[in-house]
Amino acid sequence: MGRGRGSKSGRRGPARSRRLPGLTGTVRVYDARAEVETAEGVYRLGARSMREAMPGDRVYVSLHRGRGGQRRAVVEHVIDRAVAAIVGVFEPAGPLGAVRPLDARIKQDFFVLPSDDSPARLGVEPGDIVSARIVEYPSRTESGVVTLERRIGDANEPSLGIECIMARYGLADGYPQAAIDEAETLRVDVDEALKDPLRRDIRDRFLLTIDPVDARDFDDAISVTRTVRGGWMLGVHIADVSHYVAWESAVDLEARRRSTSVYLADRVLPMLPERLCNDLCSLRPQEDRLAFTVDIELDAQGRVHAYEAYPSLIRSRVRMDYGAADALLAGACEPQGAEKGTAGRSDNSDTAVDVMREDARKAQGADEGAVRHVSDTGGAVGAPEENRHADEATLRRAAEAAHTARQCGVDLVQFLKNADALASARREIRRKRGSIDFETPEVHVLLDDTGLPVDIVTRERSAATSLVEEAMLLANECVAEFLSDRDLTAAYRVHEEPSPDTLAVAAKTLVELGAIDGGLAVGIMAGEPRAMAAAVADAHGTPYAPLVNALLLRAQQRAVYRSENGGHYALGARAYCHFTSPIRRYPDLIVHRVLKVALAKRELGKRQAAQRVPQLIGTGAQSLVQICPQLCRQASALERDADTAASASQKVKVAQYFAGRMGERYAGSISWISDMGAFVRLDGTGAEGLVRMASLGNEWWDYDDIRLRLVGESTGTVIELGQRVVVEVAGVNVLRGHLDLKLIHVEGGVR
Repeated sequence: MGRGRGSKSGRRGPARSRRLPGLTGTVRVYDARAEVETAEGVYRLGARSMREAMPGDRVYVSLHRGRGGQRRAVVEHVIDRAVAAIVGVFEPAGPLGAVRPLDARIKQDFFVLPSDDSPARLGVEPGDIVSARIVEYPSRTESGVVTLERRIGDANEPSLGIECIMARYGLADGYPQAAIDEAETLRVDVDEALKDPLRRDIRDRFLLTIDPVDARDFDDAISVTRTVRGGWMLGVHIADVSHYVAWESAVDLEARRRSTSVYLADRVLPMLPERLCNDLCSLRPQEDRLAFTVDIELDAQGRVHAYEAYPSLIRSRVRMDYGAADALLAGACEPQGAEKGTAGRSDNSDTAVDVMREDARKAQGADEGAVRHVSDTGGAVGAPEENRHADEATLRRAAEAAHTARQCGVDLVQFLKNADALASARREIRRKRGSIDFETPEVHVLLDDTGLPVDIVTRERSAATSLVEEAMLLANECVAEFLSDRDLTAAYRVHEEPSPDTLAVAAKTLVELGAIDGGLAVGIMAGEPRAMAAAVADAHGTPYAPLVNALLLRAQQRAVYRSENGGHYALGARAYCHFTSPIRRYPDLIVHRVLKVALAKRELGKRQAAQRVPQLIGTGAQSLVQICPQLCRQASALERDADTAASASQKVKVAQYFAGRMGERYAGSISWISDMGAFVRLDGTGAEGLVRMASLGNEWWDYDDIRLRLVGESTGTVIELGQRVVVEVAGVNVLRGHLDLKLIHVEGGVR
C-alpha cells in the first residue's frame, strides 16, 4: 500500500528490452538513484541491476533498451573493488556478528565470523558504531565478511555522525608531526625572496582580499583600475605556496596524499599545516607576503588584450568580507568614516550558488559564498519572510574598510564598482560563448561550541562573490592558455561534453513537463551549450528553475583533472586549470610549479631554469612530468570523496537540527521524484527531506520516470516537481543524515 507498482513511463507491467553490447564503467550511487559512468556516457542502474556491486566499483555492464528508447545498465560482474572498509552498526546475529553499513548506498549487510575475536578485543557492545575491513566481498550467493578494526563510539555522541563520515572516506584529523616540524622551520624572508630575478616587488599597489566573514585564511587578493581607453587592468594575486613547499618534502608528500582540504560541517581538514595555510600563505592586511601574480589587461568590452604572470611580493591593504562589500556596492552606508555608516537594504541577487562553481569560484570550499541568515522559524508555515537588510555589524565593517582604503588614497566604493563592472562584462562574454551557469541551493548548518546545530543558512551568489569569481575564472583561463599553448604537462581542469543519450532523456522530460519548447530541446539534444544556457536563463525565477537546473546538471559529465588540456565544456573555455587556491588544492600547486619552470626558461634561459627543476617538479622517474597523470587521477577521486563527505556532513547536522523539531510543519516544494518517493525542499532553510512512498496513503502509486511524477491509482492524485506542499517532520536518522517527512497538504487538495 502506498508503493509504486514498478511502472515505466507511467505504465504498469514489465518493460521489454533489447540487449546491447556491454561496457566497462564505474558505479555511482546517490540517495535516489544509481548510475554507471562509462566512456560512452552515464546509464541508469535499477535496484536489482546493481547485484553485488558497491559504490565506486569498476564493473562490466550490459545495456538494455526498454520502452521509450532509454538505455539501462545491468552489472554483469565486478572488475575492481573501490570499497575496502565500511562503517556501521554492530549487532549480534546468533553465533555471528553483523555490521549494518551506515552508508545507505551500500545495501548489503556484512558478518563477523565466530572465530574472529575482534569484537571482544575492541570491547564492542551491541549498537556500537564500528569501522570494519572487508575480508570477503558479497557475491550473488554469499554474504560479505568483515573484521572489526576500530570502535568509533555509541550513537549518543554529538560528533559521531561526522566521525563516521571521516572513517567512511578515510579522512584524518590532525597532521603528521614530521610535516608540522618541517613547516615550523619556514618563514617569510623578503630580502632573500627578492634576490630571485623573476620576483617583482609590487607592494606599492593597492590590493585587497574579499572572503567570508569568518574566514581564517586569505589566499587570494585582487587589484583593479580603469585604463585610459575605458578598459581594465586586473591583478589576481595568489599565495605563493610553491615557494615554501619543495617537491617530495614532508609537507609536499602529505599534501599530495590528501590532495584537497575537506570542509566538514564541524571542522576543516586542511591540505597544508596551519603554519602555512593560516600564516605564511595567508594574505593578511598590512603584512608582506610572497605571491604569484597574473596581470590582465582588458578592453572596454571585457576582452583580454594581454596578460602576464610572475612571482611577486605584495602587501594587502584591506581585508573585506562579502557582506561588507555588497553593502558598499549597494550604497547601504556612507563611507565617510567608521562611525558614520547607516543601515540600508542590500542589493544581493537571489541567484543560488552554482554547483559548477567548483570550476569558477575562487575558494571552492564549504566556506565560499555570501551567507544569508535564516531565522529559526524561517521555514515554518506562516513564518515571516527573511530579513535581508544589512545588519549594523556588516555596515560597521564596510565603513571601517572604506576608511582604511581612503588612508591609502583609494575610494573603496569606486574600486568595487570598477571590479563589478568588469565582472558584468566578463559574464556577458561567457554568456555569448555558451558558458552555463547552473543554479542550485547550498545549505550550511551553524553549530554552537559543542558541535550541536543551532540554525541553518543558505549561501547565495551576490555582486561581491561574483566579482571575485569572475576575476579568478579569468586568471585560471589565462594560466591554462599559457600552459596549453606550450604543450606543457600540468593539472588541467577538463570538462567533457555530455553524452547524447543523457541529454536526450533530459530534453524529453523538460518538454513533457512544459519547461522548455521544442526548439530549445533540439539544441540541448545536439549538445549545444548555448541552448542549455538559454534554458537555465529562461527558467530563472520561475517554478521550473529547480527542475531545469537539476535535469541538465545531472546530464553533465563530472569535471576532472588531466595532465593534458581537454577544454571545459560548461565554461565554454578552450583551456582551463585551477591556479587560484594552492592552499587547499594540490592541482593548483602543480600548476604553480609548472608555470614557474616555464617562466624561468623564458626569462632566464634553460640553464638557470634547470637549477630550479629539482625543488619545483623533481627529476627522474618520480618527477612531476612522469607521475602527473597519476596525480591527476588521484586528485579527481579525492575531490569527489571530499565533496561527498562535505555534503554528507551537512546532512548529518540537518538531521540533528530537525531531531528536536519532530511534528513541526513546514512549507516547501517538491524538488525531485524517484521510486523512493517525493523529495521536498523546505522554504527558508533549503533543507531537503523525503516523503517516502510507503507514507503516501492507502493506495498504489505509479512512478512515471519520464514526467517525474507519482500518480495515485485510486484517487488520480498527482505529485510532481515544483508543487507546493506542507509537510511534517516525521523522523530522522542522524547517523545517515536522513530527514523523513509526512505529506500534510499538496497543491490541489488535502492529503
